[in-house]
Amino acid sequence: MGKITGFLEFEREIEGYQPVKDRIKGYKEFTVEMPEGKLKNQGARCMDCGIPFCHSGCPLGNLIPDFNDAVYRGRWKKAADILHSTNNFPEFTGRLCPAPCEEACVLGINENPVTIENIEKNIVEQAFQNDWIKPNPPKERTGKTVAVIGSGPAGLATAQQLNRVGHLVTVFERDEKVGGLLRYGIPDFKMEKYVIDRRVAILEKEGIIFKTNTHIGKEIKADTLKADFDAVVLCTGATVRRNLPVKGADLKGVVQAMDFLPQNNRRVDGIKDLGEEILATEKDVIVIGGGDTGSDCIGTSVRQGATSVTNFEIMGKGTIDRPAHQPWPFWPMRLRTSSSHQEGVTRNWSISTKEFLGDKNGNLKGLITTEVEWVKENGRFTLKEILGTEKEWKCELALLALGFTGSEPTIAEQLGVDMDARTNIKASEQNYATNVKGVFAAGDTRRGQSLIVWAIAEGRQAAYHVDAYLMGSSNLPLKGEGDLPRV
Repeated sequence: MGKITGFLEFEREIEGYQPVKDRIKGYKEFTVEMPEGKLKNQGARCMDCGIPFCHSGCPLGNLIPDFNDAVYRGRWKKAADILHSTNNFPEFTGRLCPAPCEEACVLGINENPVTIENIEKNIVEQAFQNDWIKPNPPKERTGKTVAVIGSGPAGLATAQQLNRVGHLVTVFERDEKVGGLLRYGIPDFKMEKYVIDRRVAILEKEGIIFKTNTHIGKEIKADTLKADFDAVVLCTGATVRRNLPVKGADLKGVVQAMDFLPQNNRRVDGIKDLGEEILATEKDVIVIGGGDTGSDCIGTSVRQGATSVTNFEIMGKGTIDRPAHQPWPFWPMRLRTSSSHQEGVTRNWSISTKEFLGDKNGNLKGLITTEVEWVKENGRFTLKEILGTEKEWKCELALLALGFTGSEPTIAEQLGVDMDARTNIKASEQNYATNVKGVFAAGDTRRGQSLIVWAIAEGRQAAYHVDAYLMGSSNLPLKGEGDLPRV
């Protein structure tokens, strides 16, 4: 597998970035391609370990050592076939996934792990450049119809898998274009939207029907939809935003990240009618929330010309190395620095916002924070304010990147589908079925806010069980299996 001594000969390398001063001038992707020879060397670092724990680290069960070996040997088409056998959209994961596979890499026990994500991205880009990715419509149709609600990664994966075995699939999307949060939540500098468009064009040629600007639950009642299709799959995401219930949260200038980011993506797309514009230009911006969405707000604010950008995180500052209580091969909660963090931001940890301050016209002008610590009491950690640490900050735009609390209830209510205690759609982990016959759920709407790789994995798993429901059995693959279409 690969070069037996490769991990001893070659150091880990990833794609470089354009200089900050250049890349912040626009919204294009800014990675610098690696030469093919270096990519082959990175594939050679895959060390032929006895048990490839990267398989278990990846929710899709990607056959990582196999495609690494193919890259090392220059067999790019073979690598693309292997990669696509378990992952419908490696061009998405190769750009956006935090790579739990790399944290589970055996080499990562005492060395830098294999650059799996970067290899994955380059495999799929080679495949597109060489026109190896072509529409593959089913030879026959089963006569069964399926409605997929939501066109994010879970919905797209569900749709493609079910279409492959001959079902006629219609995907409903309430926004004007397909992609869900891939299109309206991820800034273009992380993934340009042609990446979505070229894949959707293939899905359409394979026979999937997309209906955009169609809000199920409003324009079309969900129970009507159920009557018109043999099965319905809910892939609507976890889109209820978490608020910050403190004094002044209703001031103009306190904005949800998922209002700020989608508007800018539409602006970049050339859409003129944006409503009331939300801009960081010449403002002191504070981003509240230290995750990926917060990072995206930072990079976008910098590009919009913010006077300053500050980031708050309520948790303590993580360590660069693995915490002792999160040993290999588990996913470690450690300090992560994104490309946006490198572009100009002051980061603060263990800090909590107590109050937003406004001027006489109701505009945000500042906020008050306090430092916090997590104290263990009766076996549980409790957040405690540190007395005497209150501080006032100048701020004209506060972006709330606090995550999501669950799924919107409208469709569930119209269908009579149960929701769980976290307000996610309640669906079986065994077959993704809800309490309503013929209605299934996958992705964030079922499991809660999670990773893109989990969304694709859930879509694939759900498709297997929908197919089995419709046909009595299924030849679709489950995790880690290659695709074996029925027709």
